[in-house]
Amino acid sequence: MPPVADTPMVISTTRVFLVEDSELIRTRLVSMLAGVSGVDVIGHAESAADAIASILSARPDVLILDIKLKVGSGIEVLQKMKQRLPAMSVIMLTNYATEHYLKKCLGARAEYFLDKTNEFEQLRSIIEQLICHEP
Repeated sequence: MPPVADTPMVISTTRVFLVEDSELIRTRLVSMLAGVSGVDVIGHAESAADAIASILSARPDVLILDIKLKVGSGIEVLQKMKQRLPAMSVIMLTNYATEHYLKKCLGARAEYFLDKTNEFEQLRSIIEQLICHEP
């Protein structure tokens, strides 16, 4: 019987895109996600228009999205992306964690809604859970 050829192990990577206008927060997110095995931050945008174009091109598995951007709204990005890429998981990460925005974001089909001030650190465990549940 001939030897079995070594088959390369396929490692799945979860592709994450950031929409955040604060360089400080983006740097903190990239640093946090670098410590999660199987995660690749594939890009970022600071405005709604740049985000929409870049996300449609990159087709990430997970989108981390702020509500207030320098130009445009994260809610606008959320609504457009869920129409075009409904399987993409969206995590809203905001300083505007009010009931009004919570309802608006969940109504637009965001899977998660986190307050930057109090829940930032939960993001890592959410990403790890999403990795475990990807096909």
